[in-house]
Order: sequence, then C-alpha cells, then structure tokens
Amino acid sequence: MASESLSSPRQILVTSALPYANGPLHLGHLLEAIQTDIWVRFQQQRGHNCVYVCADDAHGTPIMLRAEQMGITPEQLIADIQADHQRDLKAFHIAHDNYYTTHSDETRELAQSIYQRLKANNHIAVRSIVQAFDPEKQLFLSDRYIKGTCPKCKTADQYGDNCEACGHTYAPTDLIDPISVLSGATPIEKESEHYFFKLPEFTELLKDWTRSGRLQDQIANKLSEWLDSGLQEWDISRDAPYFGFEIPDAPGKYFYVWLDAPIGYMGSHANLLSRTGGDFNEYWGKESNAELYHFIGKDIINFHCLFWPAVLHSAGYRLPSGVFVHGFLTVNGTKMSKSRGTFIKAATYLECLQADYLRYYFAAKLGSGVDDIDLNLEDFLQRVNSDLVGKVVNIASRCAGFISKRFDGTLSEQCSEPALLGEFIAASDDIAALFEAREYSKAIRAIMSLADRANQYIDSHKPWELAKDPANAQQVHDVCSTGINLFRLLIAYLKPVIPETAAKAEAFLNLELAWPRAGCELTGHKINKFKPLITRIEQAQIDKMVDASKENNEQPTAPATSATARLENEDVSESNEITIDDFFKVDLRVARVIEADHVEGADKLLQLKLDVGDHTRTVFSGIKSAYAPEDLVDKLVVVVANLKPRKMRFGTSEGMVLAAAGDDGGDEVWIVQTPGAVPGMKVT
Repeated sequence: MASESLSSPRQILVTSALPYANGPLHLGHLLEAIQTDIWVRFQQQRGHNCVYVCADDAHGTPIMLRAEQMGITPEQLIADIQADHQRDLKAFHIAHDNYYTTHSDETRELAQSIYQRLKANNHIAVRSIVQAFDPEKQLFLSDRYIKGTCPKCKTADQYGDNCEACGHTYAPTDLIDPISVLSGATPIEKESEHYFFKLPEFTELLKDWTRSGRLQDQIANKLSEWLDSGLQEWDISRDAPYFGFEIPDAPGKYFYVWLDAPIGYMGSHANLLSRTGGDFNEYWGKESNAELYHFIGKDIINFHCLFWPAVLHSAGYRLPSGVFVHGFLTVNGTKMSKSRGTFIKAATYLECLQADYLRYYFAAKLGSGVDDIDLNLEDFLQRVNSDLVGKVVNIASRCAGFISKRFDGTLSEQCSEPALLGEFIAASDDIAALFEAREYSKAIRAIMSLADRANQYIDSHKPWELAKDPANAQQVHDVCSTGINLFRLLIAYLKPVIPETAAKAEAFLNLELAWPRAGCELTGHKINKFKPLITRIEQAQIDKMVDASKENNEQPTAPATSATARLENEDVSESNEITIDDFFKVDLRVARVIEADHVEGADKLLQLKLDVGDHTRTVFSGIKSAYAPEDLVDKLVVVVANLKPRKMRFGTSEGMVLAAAGDDGGDEVWIVQTPGAVPGMKVT
C-alpha cells in the first residue's frame, strides 16, 4: 500500500478498544491509543481518507456498583469519566474524528436492530441456566464479580469469564471454589432464563476468516486452538439489576456489555456521520469497498476475532479488514505497580512530562507483533534526549541562527547537496511501508539513521568555522540551507509520531509538512526565527512522576541529592557521604572515542566525540596534560552517561569520562579503559 498513488485515496475507518468508563486512563491505555493515532496520522499525511472513531465503554455491573458507592447515577458517573478521558486523550494529541459513548441512542438502536436480525436468522437461543447468585447482595453475579480456580489449568484467583493464565473461556459456574468479589460469600446457584448467540454455527466461517491474512499469525494460531476445541454458544444477556440496554421484548433482561461494546464502534461512527454527512453502509455494508481496522490488546481477541465477526456476518454487515493486536505494557521490566510508582496515570504523566516524549518512545519500541512493550524509564530518558533533542532538533538549532542573522531568514536559492537530499527523499517509500505495516521501531531506526547522516554532513562542513571568513558566505548559506532542508524531511517523517513538535517545526519553517516526495526541495524560502522545539528530559521530572504515582505517597522531609551532583564535589567528607542507592543512580557506560581535539583557549581540556552505542555525544575532559588527541581515537573509555549536561564557554559537555589522577598532584592522569567491551555496555 505504501507505494500506492496518492491520486487514489483509500477509504479507511479505524477504531481502538473502548476504555472502560469506571476510572482514569493510565499509560497502558495510552500505548494502544498512541499506536492507533500514529497509524491514522500517517494515512492522513499520505493523502488518504482515514477516519478514527472511539468511545467510552459505559455499561455493566462495575459501573452500576461504583455509581451506587459514590451516591450518583450511572449516567453522571460515565459523563464525568468520559470528560476526563477526552481531556487526557486530547492532551496526548490523540486525534479522534469522534470520541463518543456506548450509552447512546445510536448504539442502542444498532444493538436492538442487530439483535432482531440475529433472532430472525435463528441465531439466538433461549434457555434457562443455573447462574451464580450472591445471597448477601441479592444480585446475580456478573462474571467479573466472581473469582475462583480455572477449571482447565487450575490457576487460582481467576475471574468468571476467562483465565488470564491460559486464556481459556468458560462460564462462571465452571469455576472451582468460587467466591463473590462483592461480599466474599459463596455464591449459590439460581435458575434464570438467558439468551445465547449460536456461535458454533459460524465455526467454518471463522476458520476461513482467521486464516485469511487479516490477523497476525500468532493470533490466528491462538484462535485455531479455540476453534479446533469447539466453540460454545455465547451468553449475551444479563439479569436486572444491570446498567445497559434492555433486550427488546424481554423485560428485566439486558444485553451483556460485550455485545453492545463493539457495536459502539458503529454507534460512534453513525454519530459522526449525523454531523458530517456520509453513507453508513459505505463503510459497514456487505458490499463496502472501504477498509475497516480495529486496534486492540491481546486480552480481548476472543471478542473481536470470534464473536464480533460472527455477529456482523449474521446481521448482514461486512467483516473487518484486519484486527491489529498488541501486547501489554510493563514499566521497568515488570507489571505496573502502585507501590513502586510505576502504575502511572495519564494525567500524572502530563503534569511532569511532554506527550511527544512518550509518543516517540512507544514508537521506537512498537512493532507489528504481539510482544509486551517495556517502558524502561532510564532508557526512556536517554533515548528521547539522544534522538529527538541531540540528533533531530539539534540540526535546526545548529543551522537556523546563521540563516536568520546573516541571510535575513531566507534559504539559499540552490541545493548544494542534491545527492544527499535525494537520499533522504528516496527513503520515503521504505519508511512509508514500515509505518503501513506498523513496524514503527524499524521506521524510527531508519529515520534516525538519516538524522546521523545529516549531523555528519554539518560536522564535516563546520559552518561555524566557515563563517569566520566573510569570503565563505555563500558556502555557509548553502550548507545551513541544506541542513534546514534535511531537518524538514526528518520532521515530516516523524510528524505522525510527534505532532506537537512537528507543529512547532512547521511554525519555524513557515510551511505545512507533507509526506516527502521527489522534487520537494525548499529553496529561496523565508523561515521564521528558531525557538526551542523540545527540551531535554531531566531525571527530576521522572522522579517526580514516579513519586506522585506511588499508592502511599509520602513527601520526603528533605530533597535527595543525586549521585551525579555528588561526583562534582572535590572534597568528600562525612557530611556528604552517599548511600548505595545514590551510587546505583550513576549510569556508567562504555564509550568509544571517535574524535579528539584541542580546545582553543583551554589549558587542560580536550573535546571528545564519543560513540555510546545508540548515539554520539560530546564531552570536555581535563586530560590534556596526559594525552595527545591522536592517542585517544578508538580507545574504549568509561563515561558517566546520566550526568546533567554542563554549559561551558567552549560548548556543552554531555557527560564525564572517568579518569584517575596521580597521587603527587602533578600532571599524571589515567583514563579508565575497557578493552574488548562494546560501546553502550553498562559498567557495573
């Protein structure tokens, strides 16, 4: 699809899973929303008609009970939660065309209509079943309000609908040693009439559809296990009291939330079309030529890849073009934890950090597979600072000043490096293909490789040196204009990922960034004065976020002193001893010396350019008395990688090279070397 002519725009409808309307969003929710939004923005930037709808999942027993506890109506609860969700999603630049609720007239009408079609097609069965009932609460127990041991794998503490350990689905009454989550009482069995969707009748259809290339192989294989073991009829009804839609002609019976939740996609889209115009059947009809994609987590594949397509088929609607499944989010290698401060709410993150940081980091980690994604907070800081600040934005900041001050903010009339510019533009189709396939991490690597090429170009031409001689004015103009052009192409590729930064870049560049294509060189163009587009992440921001996320948040009586600050003290006395925890904060990495130069006007300093594995950085080190620059090239040294950058009159030093001084106070200095190591390796 990536090389498809933009003269033939595709019609695409995209959804992401509906957040449940009983609590705030956390970073796990944002993983999916960001993954989806990047794909949608990419399609739109390529010129396609891509519509993104979502909604709050607003029905079920949990919402009813929470509203009761709060002393408000369920309607008030879901309205308040929806407002919070929309605020957070907007702050993360999730550009829904419509964000709605499943508790709507559109979803009610569609759910009732679909049910009537299923019933008319003889795909609904009605029979009495024995159901778990809480004798203390006088309430039939929803499957999420009963726990016990999985009847298949015997894992304890599993909910009443499916096992998180083995993925097996079952009825709540199948659980071993069940208890009511609401009261702790042992449920009793009580008979009730229920309504069932005849899912087994769609086994062959689902076998064909799940193997049609619309799903990842891993998901298709998992679904095959369920299909081969035999599908069961699906209970789509719940007894009163229940917050949801009542089943037509069945007083006291309500649609199970998982019947009307996916219909909420249709309801949200119908609501959008009621305002913008358009044909609902153009997207949902059997003969639709539009594309329909669902982004979901791996915990709800049974609903989206078995129940949903079967319901759509029976009701006379088209089936999804694809269901894109992602893994779970971990933080620092483990499940999110309130006690460790890694169960981070969206609002808490936003109080401390910019949204584009997280969008970029998730993109740098996400592929098309179903593996879990880890938000390593140390790596998060390093990667964002290195890539976005140190590589991409740095290009503009290095060139813009020359253009503004010396050439009235106007780019050169000629492209001095057409081959290099052509290389950047030629990458367009490959990068587009990676975004299309949701291989975001590979796309980011390709873009950052181009960023390295751009920085190498600027480093090799050194416009700051050329500018010292007025005779080089045209060369300075051409070099810096080429740098701005390369920066523009990089930001254009990154626009779906970091929309806020891209918008600031567009204001600076004085244009809207389209997807790069041949012949898009920018010459003789007026740009605006450069303003910082994105700032470095400081460790203090992450510490603040983690501390604010802890379940029992206690403010320290005095601020902790960082280990890196301790290292700057020359006199380590008993009053400023560090703890082992302080020491563990120091990030020591192996680095290879790429370049070493004298520093004009400095008696003791050498300027080192270091390869730290996934990026380069500049460090000023006071080792000139012991080493000639040429003696240091290719040596493997140890650098304090998380030392706060220090602005000096010669430039900014981005770390500290470890060295030991002689004991006689003379000029003897020995750098710490690590022969045989690999740049970027952590030193412990």
